[in-house]
Amino acid sequence: MGNFFKSAILCALLFLPINGWTGETLRLATTTSTYETGLLDQLLPPFERAHNCTVHVISVGTGKAMQIARNGDVDIILVHARRAEAAFVAEGYGVNRRDVMVNDFVLLGPADDPAGIVGLRDAKLALRRIMAARQTFVSRGDDSGTHKKERSLWQRAELTPAGAWYLEAGQGMSATLRMADEKNGYVMVDRATYLFHRDKIRLKPVVEGDADLFNPYGIIPVSPYKYAHVKYELAMALVAWMTSPECQRMIADYGWKGSLLFHPSAAGGDR
Repeated sequence: MGNFFKSAILCALLFLPINGWTGETLRLATTTSTYETGLLDQLLPPFERAHNCTVHVISVGTGKAMQIARNGDVDIILVHARRAEAAFVAEGYGVNRRDVMVNDFVLLGPADDPAGIVGLRDAKLALRRIMAARQTFVSRGDDSGTHKKERSLWQRAELTPAGAWYLEAGQGMSATLRMADEKNGYVMVDRATYLFHRDKIRLKPVVEGDADLFNPYGIIPVSPYKYAHVKYELAMALVAWMTSPECQRMIADYGWKGSLLFHPSAAGGDR
């Protein structure tokens, strides 16, 4: 199906009459970064009003969000792990993935930078130096999109992090960031979460700008062929809203203390 017809179908779903979904609850599993930064508090109310429905948000890491979806316990997911998303769709659990927005990851560290990585634009080299110096590194350790990206960087650097210096928080991004700050260690964080918390922490950006740190977010309805009970049409209406010009402008305008947290990407197509 051509892009024109896909867009037409999505727009049609966006403007379907609300009566068919009166009182419905749409279950959305999403990452902690979209929830904790307040973005969804801005994006979801207009959709809920337009369709006279409620979006129930489950904020977890990307891996957990996908597992919940694989169990058929949500209708749609908004996550950030492109390779895992492709596998989710290929396995038949999701359909019609669409790009929504992007930001990037950044490595934060102590002001005195004991690993000597400040200013590097190579995240893999930075990780090698952190490991060689046995400097504290706090990982999400929860199979989230951030954790998946971190693991892929260690693998590409041909390293296996282990030892007293490498700590796994097993928590969301904000909690992991606070733990890293308390221990004055290094941590990888999505830029939106960093900007949202930067006035409350001591850690500073030390490595950024590497193409490997690119962080796209995608929205994926759970397949009605896999689970007949999912609210597929309402999920597709949410896809239409999140990728609409109006919502994309809202994403572009959403910031924190003068800094933009996310950048819209729906017009760019899948990557």
